[in-house]
Amino acid sequence: MENKYRLNIPRLNVLARDQLEQIHLSTLEVLRRTGVAVKEPKAVEILKKGGCYVKAERVRFPSNLVERALRNTPPRIGMCDRSGQPAMFLEENNVYFGTGSDTPNVVDPYTGKRRTSVLKDIENVSRVVDFLDEISFVMCSGIASDVNPKISDVYHFEAMVNHTEKPIVFTAWNLENLKTIISLAEAVAGGEEKLKNSPFVALYTEPISPLTLAEESTQKLMFMAEKSLPVVFTPAVITGATGPVTLAGGLIQGNAEILAGYVLANLINEGAPFIYGGGVTSMDMATSTLCYASAEFMLATSALTDLARYYRLPMFSFAGCSDSNTYDQQASLEGALWTLLSSLNGGNLVHDVGYINNGLTTSFEQLVVSNDVIGLVRRICSGIEVNEETMTLDLIDEIGPGGEYLTSDHTLRHFKENWYPELISRVPYDRWEKEDKKDLGTKARDRAKYILENHTPQPLEKKLKAELRKIAESRDR
Repeated sequence: MENKYRLNIPRLNVLARDQLEQIHLSTLEVLRRTGVAVKEPKAVEILKKGGCYVKAERVRFPSNLVERALRNTPPRIGMCDRSGQPAMFLEENNVYFGTGSDTPNVVDPYTGKRRTSVLKDIENVSRVVDFLDEISFVMCSGIASDVNPKISDVYHFEAMVNHTEKPIVFTAWNLENLKTIISLAEAVAGGEEKLKNSPFVALYTEPISPLTLAEESTQKLMFMAEKSLPVVFTPAVITGATGPVTLAGGLIQGNAEILAGYVLANLINEGAPFIYGGGVTSMDMATSTLCYASAEFMLATSALTDLARYYRLPMFSFAGCSDSNTYDQQASLEGALWTLLSSLNGGNLVHDVGYINNGLTTSFEQLVVSNDVIGLVRRICSGIEVNEETMTLDLIDEIGPGGEYLTSDHTLRHFKENWYPELISRVPYDRWEKEDKKDLGTKARDRAKYILENHTPQPLEKKLKAELRKIAESRDR
C-alpha cells in the first residue's frame, strides 16, 4: 500500500553520528551510576530478576541489559482506524499529525471566549479531527469539568471513539481506569486479539523528571506491555527546573528516563510496541512558565528525533502549538514553525496541534489553520520530481519565446501538483475588500463552526454504543 506521507527529501539532523553515540554512552553511564527511582514494587522485582542492581527503590541498569533491550526494538508500529483498517505506519520518516490532550481550557468556537473545558468540547474536537484531511489521530484536547473527575478519562475516551473513526492516543488517570478504557477499545475492535493485531489506540504516559518511574505511570506501562499494545512513554524535562539547564544534560537525563521504561517493558514482553520521544523544554526564568515554542524546545525535540532514529524506535513529537494566550499572529507563526520542523525531522506521531497558552488551552482556530499549514508543509516535503515528463524540454521548445503555457495539455495534466489552501488567502486586495475582509482567525472560526454544524462522523452501531455506555457507567458508581 502506497504511503502518501513518506517524505522524499533529506531529513534535517541536528546531531552528528558521534554526538548521538556520546549521548547514548553518557545515558548508559547515568543508568549505571545514578540509576532511577522506581516506585512500583512489582516493577522493581522484574528489573531485579532481569539483571538490574537494586537497593530499596533505587534501580541501576547494567549497560548490557539496556543494549539487549534496544536490539529488540520494533522499528515500526502499525496503527489502524476504528474499523481495523491500516491508518498510520509509525516508522522511518512517516509523519502524522494529531491534537494534544488534557487542556483545562478551550476557546469556545462560537463565543471566542476562553472557558473551562466540558465533555462536549472533547466530542467537538473529535468531530473536527474526523473531518480534517491532514489530521491523522486524535487526543482528547480537554479535561471535562462536567463529569466525575475520578473517571473523566473514561468519559474522554468514550467521547472520542464515538465521534471519530481515526486512531486515538489517550491518557488514563490510573490503572483501573486504564483497564476500563482498554475494555472499551476491545469492545469496539471485536475482542482482545483483534485489538492487539489491529490496534487503533495508544496510551500516553510519563516518567517523572528527574529520574523517577512513578507508581501509577509504571503500572500503566506494565499493563500495556502485557497487552502488547502501543504505549507512548515520554518525559517532560524542564531544563533548569526538573533537569540540567543545558540541552545536552537535559537530553541525557530524558533519554535515561525513556530507556528505563523501555527496559522494563521489554523484560515484561520482548519487543513490546514502544513509542519514544517527549519534551525537553526550557523554563522562562522571567515568568517561570514552561515554553511550548522556544527555540530550545524545538532544537531538543529535533535531537530526540535523531535519537529515536538511532534506536530505530517510532518518535512522538510536537507541532501546531504556541505559547500565545490567544489565536493570533504569534500562534500562527509558532505553530507553523513547529509543523515545518517536525516534518523535516521526520517525527512519526506528532501531537499538540491546536495547543495555545503554554499547553493550557485548546484553540479550534489553531487546529483548523494547522490543517492548511500541514498541507503546505507536506507539499514542501514531497520534493521536486525530475524526469522527462516534468522537465518538459519538448514543450519548452514547442512554445518557444513569447508563447504561453496556460492552454497546453501538459498544464492541464499537471496543475494539481500545486498545493491549494482552504483558508490561507491568495485573492487580490480589491476582491478581498469587496467580499468579506475576513482575517485568518475569523475564517478559521467560521470553518470550525461549519464542520460542527454539518459533519456527522460514521456512528457506532447502537448496540455497541450501548455496551460502551454500560462499561463506562460501571466505573461511575
